[in-house]
Amino acid sequence: MTIGICNDHAGLECKTALVEYLLKKGHTVVNFGTDSPESCDYPDFAHPLAGALQKGELDCGIAICGTGNGMAMTLNHCRGIRAGLAWNCAVAKLGKQHNDANVLAIPARLVS
Repeated sequence: MTIGICNDHAGLECKTALVEYLLKKGHTVVNFGTDSPESCDYPDFAHPLAGALQKGELDCGIAICGTGNGMAMTLNHCRGIRAGLAWNCAVAKLGKQHNDANVLAIPARLVS
């Protein structure tokens, strides 16, 4: 599976751990996020992820920011993107099952 991932500065640590995990599971990961802890604007990273999904270059996406809300709201303004905010496995699974989410929005400051 090809998974796009984006993050702002608040999601850097979470992204790093997720990328390592996904690569070990055999997935291809395309990084649209920042690799710097310097403050930045999440839409600058959400829009390229959305564009790649819209073009069919990715199977799904993960977006990470402090609360996950900014990424989810930005992505959900893009045609064909259904970003679901989830803070645990049950919420993520239901977002996929009931809403056909194609992007998982993660609140980095609220999950461990």
